[in-house]
Amino acid sequence: METVKPFVKWAGGKGNLISQLTNYYPFELKDGTINKYVEPFVGGGAVLIDILQKYNVKTAYAFDINRDLINCYNVIKTDVDKLIECLKEKEEKYLDLEIEDRQKYFYEIRKEYNSYEIDSEKLIVKRATEFIFLNKTCFNGLYRVNKSGEFNVPFGRYKNPSICDTKNFKNLSKLFENVIFQYGDYKESNKYIDNKTFVYFDPPYRPLSSTSSFTSYTKEDFDDNNQKELANYFEELNYKDAKLMLSNSNPKNTKRDDVFFETIYKDFFINEIYAKRMINSNAKARGKISELVITNYEENNKCIQKAKQAFQL
Repeated sequence: METVKPFVKWAGGKGNLISQLTNYYPFELKDGTINKYVEPFVGGGAVLIDILQKYNVKTAYAFDINRDLINCYNVIKTDVDKLIECLKEKEEKYLDLEIEDRQKYFYEIRKEYNSYEIDSEKLIVKRATEFIFLNKTCFNGLYRVNKSGEFNVPFGRYKNPSICDTKNFKNLSKLFENVIFQYGDYKESNKYIDNKTFVYFDPPYRPLSSTSSFTSYTKEDFDDNNQKELANYFEELNYKDAKLMLSNSNPKNTKRDDVFFETIYKDFFINEIYAKRMINSNAKARGKISELVITNYEENNKCIQKAKQAFQL
């Protein structure tokens, strides 16, 4: 199968970090001892897609509290041809319009999208089409909602956006055959996890500053209390002998004495990787910063040391 990529752009997506994250995957995943994968915050799905392509995983479970995102995954899995047909129709109409009419069309779709809600038990191709269309044509490919749960990202002025990648959608559909996508809180994953499971957590990151906060994938926020609850859940799963890995921001990028994660994950291994991120709204703050990868196992991988040395050079 050709290389498959996420179907949406997602704030905090891990596409650019896969080469580093791979170094921290447990050896048991690589040697085939582990045959189940669970991702309690699936988001854009970059790690899920990477693992499904590289390793012999028999079953995977992916969760998210964004109903529309889970609806998209399930539509791609089970009704991809209809999705492609509907998305192609919107793409062709949109690309034939001048910029002012494109903007008008975008806001018409956004208004329709915000006019109704979906039942998480039903597949809605129309809704998935609108979700993907808005993601591909909105400003900077963001997904953000307000406190009322309404998508509020403005129009993006792209000359020739790729809205429907037919080949990638079909490859994703094949890749997702043995994946169970479920709407729900991350704790819903508990019953699927045992000692043959690799679990990767990619929760909303703890903000590095008051201006860098972005947790609005849903109308609910994810604050420090939520981070602590997640750490307790991580510890609970550790007693199941599952292999656990978690990503989060590194507060030491901006506050050297901030030991929040060292405290709540004090019994686990805390590693660093490097990413290009915006620390805050000031463009001068753009650059390589470190992020945390927390595991309940230790990996002695020479590639990790080489990556760190290359970054320091």
